[in-house]
Amino acid sequence: MQGIDTILNVLGSVCLLLWGVRMVRTGLTRAFGATLRRAIGACSRNRFSAFAGGMLLTGILQSSTATALLLASFAGRGLISLSIGLAVMLGANVGTTLTAQILSFPLGWISPLMIAAGVIAFLSNSSDRARHLGRVAIGLGLMLLSLHLLEAAALPLRNAPAFVAVLAGLQDEYVMAVLVAAAATWFIHSSLSTVLLVMSFATSGIIDPKLGMAMVIGANIGGAIAPYFDQAATDKEARRLPLGNLITRVLVGLALLPFLGQLHHWLMMLDPAPGRLLVNFHTAFSVVAAIVFLPLIDPVAALCRRLVPDRPQADDPGKPRNLDPNVLDTPAEALACAMRETLNLGDKVADMLRQTMDVFERNDARAMKSIEAADDAVDSLYEAIKLYLIQTSRTELGEEDGRRYVEILTFVTNLEHAGDIIDKNLMELAAKKIRNRYAFSAEGTAELRAFHARVLDNLRLALNVFTTRDITLARRLVAEKTAMREAEARAADSHYARLREGRPESIETSSIHMDVVRDLKRINGHLATVAYPILEAAGELAETRLKTTDQPLIRNPLGS
Repeated sequence: MQGIDTILNVLGSVCLLLWGVRMVRTGLTRAFGATLRRAIGACSRNRFSAFAGGMLLTGILQSSTATALLLASFAGRGLISLSIGLAVMLGANVGTTLTAQILSFPLGWISPLMIAAGVIAFLSNSSDRARHLGRVAIGLGLMLLSLHLLEAAALPLRNAPAFVAVLAGLQDEYVMAVLVAAAATWFIHSSLSTVLLVMSFATSGIIDPKLGMAMVIGANIGGAIAPYFDQAATDKEARRLPLGNLITRVLVGLALLPFLGQLHHWLMMLDPAPGRLLVNFHTAFSVVAAIVFLPLIDPVAALCRRLVPDRPQADDPGKPRNLDPNVLDTPAEALACAMRETLNLGDKVADMLRQTMDVFERNDARAMKSIEAADDAVDSLYEAIKLYLIQTSRTELGEEDGRRYVEILTFVTNLEHAGDIIDKNLMELAAKKIRNRYAFSAEGTAELRAFHARVLDNLRLALNVFTTRDITLARRLVAEKTAMREAEARAADSHYARLREGRPESIETSSIHMDVVRDLKRINGHLATVAYPILEAAGELAETRLKTTDQPLIRNPLGS
């Protein structure tokens, strides 16, 4: 039972450390996410300012992995060159060691103060930024507390036979120690957490400092593996930057591994405490990498382009272009990305709707197949936006962000329904018309063309309402719903008049004609829903469309 308690205490302490690191990163990202991204752009003028900017950014975020993912996203969209991105990453690797340096000192007494201050700031403020900074303070306090708990929990491991046997097996197998630490770091996505864990083991006397140095090398390599594999295989630009970072870390690690004994001797002269020695080695690792590779960022960038070459690929209309996964911790930015992608989805539905009349008027089978392919792209975009919004909702949304989240998800769903009506209903009617060689009458064609043009105009209006949230435009869109109902009635009257006249074209296409009008009206109804949340928030929606009456209700004479 004592062994199980020890394992659980160590596991709980490690999880608390990981959670503290995450709280600090997400709190700072939500409070200053846009500012930090602008800072990266501002410091990318040359390699030296890029190096300094990366060091400062990661010193704040406490995660070189988060910085690598952010930079990979920038590189994938062409917002930063590969060489400059590599310079930023060299600085980021140094910046992440600054936090380890601070946390290596005995600061356990600060932990309760940080947690208390963070909780008070979080609970006593309505401002989002103040609450996020409170989250940062809580995260720092939890990190300090976890290190204290980890040190105490790891003490019994010194006498645990199984654990001692594992460490004895690694004692002179430094390559195996590097691989184990790299795998662990890749799994938890935090080199800082691995280094602090190794530091705690060394401080407790569980591992030899030279073994700890090998594991620190593994932590540095593992911290570069995660961003590389987190990028989509098809996004070549985004994969090159983390690959360059991985190459520099692996080369430095391989160069230092044979000299651990000499390096240990030199670091002992600087500070003999095991924990401080490992943290100093962690800093030295990143500083050496920066000194060696900062002048060589252009050759490293060329090597990455050779290893990950561009491959011509057909443009995938169903691939989202605006859903940046690196801003999910900043709801306002994530919702803005989802909104831009929704407009892209709306444009595709508009293209489908625009081609619909070509299919009916010209019996254009090629346009019909184009619409079917476009609906597949619409479905793919809808799924991507929906999943992105669900991921965004996992963070804490404010009242305004929560309202916007519901509006985007509702409008995206209605656009997807509109696309399905075009593909599944209207195209089926068009296929029936082409198959039977039917033709609308001249008057019927003109009516459908006018009805279709009105729905297309309302689609453009709906996209404008979605973008601007303008009350006047929203009121106009809802009014169009009533106007479309009246237009449907007039179209039906005209069609029935032609039937009474015995027009052959009208008789043949009667069901198709009326079903097309009905489906276009259904599409218009889906589009009009975007206006209701805006008008409801402005207090401009009536509770019911029923007229009030003073007449008593007629009861069932047979009832009691």
